[in-house]
Amino acid sequence: MPNQNRIAIFVDVQNVYYTARQAYGRQFDYREFWRLIAGQGEIVKANAYATHRGDAGQLKFQSALKYIGFSVKLKPFIQRRDGSAKGDWDVGITIDVLDAAANVDTIVLLSGDGDFDQLLEKVRCAYGVTVEVYGVRELTAQSLIDAADTYYPIDDRLLL
Repeated sequence: MPNQNRIAIFVDVQNVYYTARQAYGRQFDYREFWRLIAGQGEIVKANAYATHRGDAGQLKFQSALKYIGFSVKLKPFIQRRDGSAKGDWDVGITIDVLDAAANVDTIVLLSGDGDFDQLLEKVRCAYGVTVEVYGVRELTAQSLIDAADTYYPIDDRLLL
């Protein structure tokens, strides 16, 4: 029997939330996403990266992610004096993807952020992993789509 496809999932929660809301006015369906990915092999790592504000709705959402099977990594939400906000996980996601790449067959990134294009190219070349990207088509960087082996647009089947 051949080895099962070992999969690591990395979710840029803020990116998915805002792009799905902007494009469709709807929420992303994490349960359906998990079911879809689990059908491709064994999920050996699944991290969801979010900012932490501590409100009840957010805590309920984080609990739901954990129940599905995700490890939820939180960073404090920082409101700057000028009104802008900070809660970026790009470096943390990058480190975790690089750490996982040697031990999996497939990396699944749920984000439309073009900042990850070089990361995906690196893990494909250096580790020979397959890279899949899920994102809202009109809000996903073309460079990210090009860096993936397969790109899947978020559409009705992955929305609540």
